Amino acid sequence: MSDKKNDDTKKWDCKVTTFGGIDKIDSALLAFFSYLCAEVFRIMVISSAKFVVSNSDWRQCPSSSLPEYAFIGRSNVGKSTLINRLTSKHELAKTSSKPGKTLLINHFLINDTWHLVDLPGYGYAQTGREQRARLRAMIEGYVLHRAELVNLFVLVDSRLEPQRIDLEFMQWLGENEVPFAIVFTKSDKLSPSRLKTNVAAYKEKLLETWEELPPVFVTSSETGYGRTELLGYIDELNQLPSAAE
Repeated sequence: MSDKKNDDTKKWDCKVTTFGGIDKIDSALLAFFSYLCAEVFRIMVISSAKFVVSNSDWRQCPSSSLPEYAFIGRSNVGKSTLINRLTSKHELAKTSSKPGKTLLINHFLINDTWHLVDLPGYGYAQTGREQRARLRAMIEGYVLHRAELVNLFVLVDSRLEPQRIDLEFMQWLGENEVPFAIVFTKSDKLSPSRLKTNVAAYKEKLLETWEELPPVFVTSSETGYGRTELLGYIDELNQLPSAAE
């Protein structure tokens, strides 16, 4: 994977032009700002995010050496809105009032350096048995065989007590040595004290069977809470040698 930070620092002769008394700052200043965020403040700036392709089979996913970060969760957990908040693109991932609308493996190219992958949700009761089996095969095929996958973010509704389907899915990930992190969503729907209690209870439940917990993030698509931490974690993983292979 190429080192993009050098590209961000090539131009230092930022020019300011004036039109009608209004200063217009050229792209070099934006590059400088991105450099400051990435190298000084360690904040990932999303400068571009675009849809690449949708597939129903992991073998048809983009032929690329770029690292991938996939997002998955139960239907109606707020996955699409979180993706849109992370990328600051409100219509990047399609949202719907009806759960279970993501039925394909969706690739998005972020900053031309890594892929964000929107996976189908699971656990939607109104989905037929045949379609549930097809979605399960699609998810398992991608998670187990996609070499570019660096980390899987498992989204969990912070308002709910630990759900059996989520716990079983995480257990399956652990048994197959799939690196993942837990992302609590909709934190703005709870009081700070209730949120803290729910997250602590979830961790306690996991520790009944896990010796060590995976990374945990608390987010809100409504307020943007947790966005910086989540993107920072992705940026941290991008710096690892394994992500560049």
